[in-house]
Amino acid sequence: MAETAVSFASQHLLPKFLEAVKMVRDLPKEVAEVTDELESFQEFIHEANKVAEAEEDNSKLNRIRKRLMRLREASFRMEDVIDDYLICDEKQSEEDPRCAALLCEAVEFIKSQIHRLQIAYQIQDVKSLVRAERDGFKNHFPIEPRSDSSRGKENFTWHKFRMDPLFIKEHEVVGLEGPTQTLKKWLTEGREERTVISIVGMAGLGKTTLSKQVFDKVHKHFECHVLITVSRPYAVEELLRTMMNELCKEIKEDPPRDISTMNQLSLIKEVRNRLCNKRYVVLFDDVWNETFWNDIELAMIDDKNGSRILITTREEKVAEFCKNCLLYRLQTLSKEKSLELLYKKAFGYGFHGRCLEDYEEAGLGIVRKCGYLPLAIVAIGSLLYRKCKSPSDWALFSQNLSLELESNFELDSVKKILSLSYDDLPQNLRSCLLYFGMYPEDYEVKCGRLIQQWIAEGFVKHELERNLEEVAEQQLMELISRSLVLVASFTIDGKVKACRVHDSMHEMIRGKIKNTGFCEYIDGHNHLDSSGITRRLTVATSSNDLSGSMEESEHVRSILIFANETEDFTSRLLGKYIRLKVLDFESAPLYEVPENLGSLIHLKYLSFRSTFIRSLPKSIGRLQNLETLDVRTKGEVQVPKEITKLRKLRHLLSRSISSTSLKNSLGSMTSLEKMYKLAIDEDGVVIRELGKLNQLRDLRLDDVRGDHVDTLCSSINEMPLLERLDIYVQYGAVIDLHITLSLCKLRKLHLFGSLKEFPNWISRLQSLVKLSLNQSRLTNIPLKSLGNMPNLLFLCFDAYSYEGETLHFQGFQKLKELRLKSLPQLSSIFIDSGALQSLEKLLIMNIRQLKAVPSGIQHLEKLQVLEIFHMPIEFLQSINPNGGEEHWMIQHVPHVSFVAKNSAMLFAEIAAGIFSSTLYRGVQT
Repeated sequence: MAETAVSFASQHLLPKFLEAVKMVRDLPKEVAEVTDELESFQEFIHEANKVAEAEEDNSKLNRIRKRLMRLREASFRMEDVIDDYLICDEKQSEEDPRCAALLCEAVEFIKSQIHRLQIAYQIQDVKSLVRAERDGFKNHFPIEPRSDSSRGKENFTWHKFRMDPLFIKEHEVVGLEGPTQTLKKWLTEGREERTVISIVGMAGLGKTTLSKQVFDKVHKHFECHVLITVSRPYAVEELLRTMMNELCKEIKEDPPRDISTMNQLSLIKEVRNRLCNKRYVVLFDDVWNETFWNDIELAMIDDKNGSRILITTREEKVAEFCKNCLLYRLQTLSKEKSLELLYKKAFGYGFHGRCLEDYEEAGLGIVRKCGYLPLAIVAIGSLLYRKCKSPSDWALFSQNLSLELESNFELDSVKKILSLSYDDLPQNLRSCLLYFGMYPEDYEVKCGRLIQQWIAEGFVKHELERNLEEVAEQQLMELISRSLVLVASFTIDGKVKACRVHDSMHEMIRGKIKNTGFCEYIDGHNHLDSSGITRRLTVATSSNDLSGSMEESEHVRSILIFANETEDFTSRLLGKYIRLKVLDFESAPLYEVPENLGSLIHLKYLSFRSTFIRSLPKSIGRLQNLETLDVRTKGEVQVPKEITKLRKLRHLLSRSISSTSLKNSLGSMTSLEKMYKLAIDEDGVVIRELGKLNQLRDLRLDDVRGDHVDTLCSSINEMPLLERLDIYVQYGAVIDLHITLSLCKLRKLHLFGSLKEFPNWISRLQSLVKLSLNQSRLTNIPLKSLGNMPNLLFLCFDAYSYEGETLHFQGFQKLKELRLKSLPQLSSIFIDSGALQSLEKLLIMNIRQLKAVPSGIQHLEKLQVLEIFHMPIEFLQSINPNGGEEHWMIQHVPHVSFVAKNSAMLFAEIAAGIFSSTLYRGVQT
């Protein structure tokens, strides 16, 4: 019997065992092959989806879509098995093989090998599935190979990405000169009654561009100006709330504390109070609802002083509902202007160096097929810039534009034009663009948030000598340069701060999302069905509407929450979507985090920003793949010590993190690149741990004491990659910062608290862009040395940062913004001739001893904005346009604004004759 058993084992079990050993040994190679195959398979699905888009027979279309669903599910399984392997491989790498002799460790080792064997079998299955599904689709619905006739030439040279973004600036606008002059006249002249002006036109005509250009030109004629993008759909209360916040922001005033709970009537009263007796202009961009005017009319007070409301809309009925409305119908561009716009986008800086006659015939054909719409022309021009350089290239491209675009050019044709640019993108950029479909229409998303989500999703790959953020920034700039993504705001040094997509682009993206399973967007008005399979989920409705949407949870990898109710949904969500990589609750009304948060072991991005949570569960320590944790909530958040187990965490963001929970273990979090704001406890032990975090790029510290400084400086000297440093000194402490590291990458420095002396190393920071001092109580600041800094663009001397009587500015050739606030001893400011020649914005606030404008301000030719807040009466009298002795020194500044401490004080000064009625029109209260 024993011999029989041995024989059986040798004949049957041993070969299977050896096969299993080989499969486990070859697993890394198999995973690498599947990873390579995934990219080509996704490209195949993209081409297969275009077959579906071109199919007109409904019966055949349904069959293609069913096959596409099977293809997508196969690609999802490929992604899943790769993720499972990475998790398993990381766990094994953490185990110490020397401990395998121990029984407990041996058991764990065997379990991990069994798991790896299971993954190996899954890989075999998925490879067979992919081959079968690919062959099955080809057999039923052949995909024509791409040729010159279908996509122009494939061998066009792709030019290196250039930082020449096609942002909409006044000198880049084409064909809107006439409309701009007309609308400017309507807004600034004419009847005294409040007047509504509506710009009406189809998508892509440039309504938003035109209205913003005009708004920027005329708002200096009004005491109050607000720009609001109207969402679709919108809640009236939220719209009024937005208006209130913008009005308060304009006058540097906090909104009422109870604004979030105000009803519609209370909000209307608050808005009316802030507009009362002021000549105002309000721009409502992209209005869809016919009854919009009924919703906001009561708030728009009419004091018969020439106030104006500007509306842009696609729907003429919106204008018809407005009373006393002036209607401007925006038309398509002329042939000549269309061609000029195409040339600008296609040739960039080489526009004037071309023999344009050679391109004219093909160019006219292209703009005709674009329907002379600016949006479509810009998209096609950006595509031509990369792919077509010679006249023959243009001719071929023009011939191959879809013939159906030549007739009945409506919104669907705009989408098709935009789809051409989408199809031209590589796979990772297509995914990056589609991600905007996870956000609501007209939503301005912060670039930092978007980039970290892209990284967590795997859209960004490592490149030599560049970190992931740099690669992702380049990808974003690529989409911007192709005119697919719009810039909403910039940082002072010209980097993109926030972005969005045009509403027509958003609609095109939503169509792609619906047909590709990329995302499902659920709200109370719109439920996108994604063929039963979806990879991502946006929740913009209450939990009561989600029962059906939570059934298909196996494939979901990312969830963004925009719902008004989240509590019940959250606990179910964490138990059901266990493979999540991105979970974003930003601004959702969330108060508690369930303990089972730790079950989301695949999670890479987790945000509770602007929620109401007070603590994180201990289970967060099990999120071993977490890279970004954002807990910048409405209040303080208790962070458990288990957070130090997150060895892959790169960004730890909070309004205040207690160092008590991180003491003695912070140094193990060596992947950290951003950490703020860390509150230092009394013993300062955690400061020594900081020195171990040599990957830090952004560090912000609070409650630094005088006896911490030596240790702190020593730790900072171990951070060669630091780009931003904020130090908040404990009240009453005086510190002496002596940093010896060159900090060659430091771009932003904020010091809040008393300094023994001005740190002399600051003036040697060659890369510094922003410098802010607050409460420094310095009697000497080396302005001459600071003035020689080569890249300084922003300088702020905030409250009590300087206690001297005079500031003398020399140099500062690149400085764009200067802020001087609450400097009680300052009585005179001198600006040398030739200094501050790039200054665009100057803020002077609450400097009680300063009775005259800075000497030399008249030489600042580029100064665009001068803000004067809470200054003494003598100062204001000196710049009164009616007789002020120094008014001539600031009359060249286009935008001068004043804010008094309160309305009563201002009106008393007006009654006393200090302000003329002319000057009062420029005053904000």
